[in-house]
Amino acid sequence: METLGGAAFAPDKTYLNTCSAGLLPRRAVDALTALAEELAAGRPGGAGDWPRVGAVRRSFARLTGTDEARVAVGGSVAVHVGLVAQSFAPGSEILFPEGDYSSVITPFAVRGDLKLRFVPLDGLAEAVRPGTALVALSSVQSSDGRIADLQAVRAAAAAHGARTLLDASQSAGWLPLDADADAWDFTVTGAFKFLMCPRGVSFLTVGEEAQRSVVPIHAGPFAAEDENGSIYGPVEELARSARRFDEPPAFPSYHAAEQSLALLEEIGIGAVHAHDTALARRFRDGVARLGYEAVPGDSAVVAVPGLDDRVADLARAGVVVSARSGNLRAAFHLYNSAADVDRALDVLDG
Repeated sequence: METLGGAAFAPDKTYLNTCSAGLLPRRAVDALTALAEELAAGRPGGAGDWPRVGAVRRSFARLTGTDEARVAVGGSVAVHVGLVAQSFAPGSEILFPEGDYSSVITPFAVRGDLKLRFVPLDGLAEAVRPGTALVALSSVQSSDGRIADLQAVRAAAAAHGARTLLDASQSAGWLPLDADADAWDFTVTGAFKFLMCPRGVSFLTVGEEAQRSVVPIHAGPFAAEDENGSIYGPVEELARSARRFDEPPAFPSYHAAEQSLALLEEIGIGAVHAHDTALARRFRDGVARLGYEAVPGDSAVVAVPGLDDRVADLARAGVVVSARSGNLRAAFHLYNSAADVDRALDVLDG
């Protein structure tokens, strides 16, 4: 099985660590370099181009199946979650899976006046109750690659009148995601993993009803309906779309992101999903033949408990993976091939 990326990527190692950071395609590097050179020379148009930010927003909306009017752009998941967290009344119950990623949890925890409840991931839907205000979870768990039962969680939340927040950072780019407001009140996505963007690009989607309850606490001229006419003084009219929740964009990252997301659109998430999960199955089968048991599932992120001490051995052999919560964690994406899987297995067998 060959790569899907072709000449767009040129790693000098066997890179199986997209769950930590994705590789940048060559065209994204070129866009980043071009803007940096212009900025060094004294770019007359300012720090970057707003139309490119709009193009990134639209591309993300197409990739995730939502309306661009529900997409806000920013720089980090934690900031997006913090914006959502401030919209809940004191005493509200927020329900999480045990061991989920800190950026999904901590913005709620630091408030100090919310009721945080944690349950096992496989019991999350059953744990939703009438007093639950929000269910917050990652679609794919960072520590071990488990995929949440998203349909069950949505159904349980709807039955009890709870809102939902989904972190798609470990799934967007390989796992088809329905980010429509009818499915999720909020989604947050760090784009530096399977979306292959530089750090500094992230997305928040907000359902139409939820938009009425969230205050755009970091609004500036970029969040105005009339951006050019709102540079000084208080903004008179905020954007009528989720753009009013935008953070000021990191232009170099967004110039590169335009190219990364365009490449994903050209290849198609369906093709990427089939490719990534096939490589992950090959790796799971291989570690089983070596006498180890990976966390079961059909995720592009594979965790093998008890093998975290082999990460250094793999690194010395030029194979990049990561260690999380006692697991060896490997992730497979469009720039990987069957040869990459086999190389990692050879080192583990060595």
